[in-house]
Amino acid sequence: MSAVERKTACVTGGNGYIASALIKMLLEKGYAVNTTVRNPDDMEKNSHLKDLQKLGPLKVFRADLDEEGSFDEAVAGCDYAFLVAAPMNINSENPEKEMIEAGVQGTLNVMRSCVKAGTVKRVILTSSVAAVASRPLQGDGHVLDEDSWSDVEYLTREKPPAWAYSVSKVLLEKAACKFAEENNISLITVFPVFTLGAAPTPVTRTSVPTVLSLLSGDEVQLKNLKGLASTGSLAVVAVDDLCRAEIFLAEKESASGRYICSSLNTTVVALARFVAGKYPQYNVKTDCFEGFPEKPKVCCSSEKLIREGFEFKCTNLDEIFDDLVEYGKALGILPH
Repeated sequence: MSAVERKTACVTGGNGYIASALIKMLLEKGYAVNTTVRNPDDMEKNSHLKDLQKLGPLKVFRADLDEEGSFDEAVAGCDYAFLVAAPMNINSENPEKEMIEAGVQGTLNVMRSCVKAGTVKRVILTSSVAAVASRPLQGDGHVLDEDSWSDVEYLTREKPPAWAYSVSKVLLEKAACKFAEENNISLITVFPVFTLGAAPTPVTRTSVPTVLSLLSGDEVQLKNLKGLASTGSLAVVAVDDLCRAEIFLAEKESASGRYICSSLNTTVVALARFVAGKYPQYNVKTDCFEGFPEKPKVCCSSEKLIREGFEFKCTNLDEIFDDLVEYGKALGILPH
């Protein structure tokens, strides 16, 4: 591909789980990629970026969500900006400041850089299903779609676990939408559900260790999984499908607004049984989920994304788990 035809994408937070998989896919598709990390010299977190540079033109920039203007250089000349970096300090002592305020300001910082660049055709904001699903729901059979929003009033009042994460996702999306409208930027928001699969990053604190706790027996992560189990619903997507969807939505001119990205609605009970059957050598304890719901009370719908013409490649647990255990071993979560 000639340099004239080659499009450039900026991916923020290049040492993150989703961001690293997205960078890899963009390079494989022939894009030039600029990515940002807080500290480019931290090789423990960034060694995978050196490997990814073998796939194509990848530049690594230092940028910090807290610093106004620090994304200017990384975004300059880009056709698309994928906003993946976000404050993740769920156990923060001061979540209002460190999660909510930092999330809103960090998002607007990157978007201001996009306006300055003058070349960015579209901004793709990676949010989370936490912006859609965190609200009290009575009974069963709920289907969440792009009209659903988490209930900020309820979350701020009741403060359930990880409440500030959900609130920050709602408020930063609303701030991004307002900013995009005022500055005539095309903005797409993508809501990944529980994202699984192998990615280039050597460290991950996301859904991967939580799900692999069924095999590793990690008590802290198992507790997180039980927290999810209580709602009786677990919507899952393969990380590669999520990255394909983000690039698809960036390139598809008619796309607009919000998109849930979920290929499978299941429960933690079904997941534990599946894993116990597939990996008998790990002695998975399924009995700790007894009494949890058998069927999802809430389903996340990706109808809108599919109507745009997107097709999921991994639509069952078998396909989604294919490379997950090997990845778990590579990360040191599971024994070799």
